[in-house]
Amino acid sequence: MVNSWVNSAEILGSDLPLELSGTGNRRALLMDALREAVRSGRLAPGTRLPPYRSLAADLGLARNTVADAYAELVAEGWLAARQGSGTRVAERAVPVTPVHRPRTPERVARPVHDLVQGQPDPSVFPRTAWLASARRALAAAPDDAFGPGDPHGRPELRRALAGYLARVRGVRASPERIVLCSGAAHGLRLLADVVGGPWAAEEYGLPFHRELLASHGVGTRPLGVDEDGARVDGLTRHDRAVLLTPAHQFPTGGPLHPARRAAVVDWARATGGLVVEDDYDGEFRYDRQPVGAVQGLDPEHVVLVGSVSKSLSPALRIGWMVLPQRLVGPVVAAKGEREQFSSATEQLTLADFVESGAYDKQVRRMRQRHRRRRDQLVAALHARAPHVRVTGIAAGLHAVLELPPCTERSAVRAAAWQGLAVEGLGDYLHPGAESPSRSTGTAASLVPHRDGLVVGYATPAEAAYPEALDALCRSLPPGGPPAATPAPASPPPPAAP
Repeated sequence: MVNSWVNSAEILGSDLPLELSGTGNRRALLMDALREAVRSGRLAPGTRLPPYRSLAADLGLARNTVADAYAELVAEGWLAARQGSGTRVAERAVPVTPVHRPRTPERVARPVHDLVQGQPDPSVFPRTAWLASARRALAAAPDDAFGPGDPHGRPELRRALAGYLARVRGVRASPERIVLCSGAAHGLRLLADVVGGPWAAEEYGLPFHRELLASHGVGTRPLGVDEDGARVDGLTRHDRAVLLTPAHQFPTGGPLHPARRAAVVDWARATGGLVVEDDYDGEFRYDRQPVGAVQGLDPEHVVLVGSVSKSLSPALRIGWMVLPQRLVGPVVAAKGEREQFSSATEQLTLADFVESGAYDKQVRRMRQRHRRRRDQLVAALHARAPHVRVTGIAAGLHAVLELPPCTERSAVRAAAWQGLAVEGLGDYLHPGAESPSRSTGTAASLVPHRDGLVVGYATPAEAAYPEALDALCRSLPPGGPPAATPAPASPPPPAAP
């Protein structure tokens, strides 16, 4: 009985497990094994077989035995041999019985172009600079960095962030007030567990954040949004916290008015409530100086939540919370006894990346790139869809295209036909937001809920962006006279990122 396996490295780098089992003529056993491999489809048409010398050595057979088996299978039509090309499976020697598999739903084709907001172009990640920081960080890392992680986060990164956020965002915090997390979503989960509910939230915002809070037992009710940001006069003593995007309201655009910034801090002081400030793109300002964080007005009543998802990459899974002193202990306890979410080595790398100045350099580079993308978007719409008003363009990685009433869904469908992924403004509306006809002027919006598209201009590769804009323009509904789109201002004087 022969029970051998072929594992030849000479089959164009592939393995060919072949079992020869049974008794009798070895040439016949080899031929049966090869026929079965072809019949079952394991050896596809055109597959190159190992040279007979290699196969003979693997099986412990005489070279002539393998050569004769190959020759006979060529004569039968199972194999084909050509000078200089070796021996291959013939096209098609024997029809393969089809394998019947359960039918699966038809897959939807991936969009050709992506203008969904929220993610920078992954091709512009600063790989060389990040690798240099990783090498320096690992060389200087203390031994405890390779043990169980502290849920507070690495002190090196907390110190680096404290200095950076103070310089760039006007944050007032010592490293001890900063707790690291795996991103803004992780930070919201921890705050929901520690603070409880209910919360208020802007009527336009990320559905994911509302669903995340709800999954942790924290309901949200909507605050109206107008051209000055969230209507914080709608807050009550029953609200435990309010979730805001004061630097750049997401997704409608624009900063929270100074009077409302002061008013929300007054509300927190008077009620003991908490302001949760989502600083999701605070570094990307184009036509005005950056707006400082609300946290700087009252560090004991405001939590600033941030991450590197927009400035570097969401793949890094590093975020932070700048907390009031009273919440540091409870939030660290809620994370657990050990760090489970963010790699210590990546934290150390980011600390070096910030302190070396590489992070500032990357932010400046991306700010210039995003400004150029935004200007291309505005120019294309001015030329091809002048009736569409573009808002929220002074900052961030996206813009809102205001559409004629009742055209938003048809525009999204038209974009899909063009191979373009883009989202409607209505996708971000809180399900509890009141309609204009029922607006009370407090919790609901003071302006009608408008139709629009949320267009992210950061994701496409450089070469693909013009085609994405072309597909976008073809998707827009026809309209009337040109709309008044705020013109991009001239670049402000150079400033720190």
